Amino acid sequence: MNTDWMNAPVPPLRIGPAGWLRVVWKGAVLGLVTFGCLGLLLLVRLVEAPLFGPARPWTPWITQFVCRSAFVILGLRRDVRGEPMHEKGAVVANHSSWLDIFTLNASQRIYFVAKAEVADWPAIGWLARATGTVFIARKGAEAKQQQQVFEDRLRAGHQLLFFPEGTSTDAIRVLPFKSTLFQAFYTHGLDRVMHIQPVTVIYHAPPGEDPRHYGWWGDMGFAPHLLAALAAPRHGRVEVIYHPPVPVDAFPGRKELAAYCERVIRTAHSLAEA
Repeated sequence: MNTDWMNAPVPPLRIGPAGWLRVVWKGAVLGLVTFGCLGLLLLVRLVEAPLFGPARPWTPWITQFVCRSAFVILGLRRDVRGEPMHEKGAVVANHSSWLDIFTLNASQRIYFVAKAEVADWPAIGWLARATGTVFIARKGAEAKQQQQVFEDRLRAGHQLLFFPEGTSTDAIRVLPFKSTLFQAFYTHGLDRVMHIQPVTVIYHAPPGEDPRHYGWWGDMGFAPHLLAALAAPRHGRVEVIYHPPVPVDAFPGRKELAAYCERVIRTAHSLAEA
């Protein structure tokens, strides 16, 4: 696989006086909404957790409100085609940026699967833990334990979302899917009751901007990327395509299921209109 794109020069961060004004007021509003609702979510969990255990019938609505509000604050348009599935199971999507968290949560009440390091990230880690993210360690010794966590969450009715590419990209490509996490759906009879829904996420840069405008790749830092999003005088749009869900047991194994999801997502991504 050609990885030259990962070493491509990162666009410099240039913010003028008007841009910094947008950073201040948009950042303040976004922070107030995000962390204000985080406080509300934690209070609701004090009641929700003892009443419903692992189920979360209330708090995902708060998460969805925050994510939808973020698009209004940023001025980024969101176009949705298709419908989120109602069956038990999981969602898989291509991964371009930290913006995917807002994009996918805005349309569907889901729980992300993230690498364990994310739990220790400032601010983002707090939000991830509070909203029920499933953290996956890469150490083989912990594979059995994390497999059990994965199964328990699925059996509790949680729709989990993971990114099979394993990393974010420059937003103009889809990387080969890794099939490792798909194995979780072929244990203890889960394949007979679970569905998988492929979702394609396509970012369209503002007119005249680099097509990679919303991508987050290589050594790009989170803070500069966030500042650029807040400072932008105008935004493009993000397109979310929900493909029909498929039963897991329609595929003989994880590799075939992963290959199918990659093909569906990649085809829709390549056919997207500019």
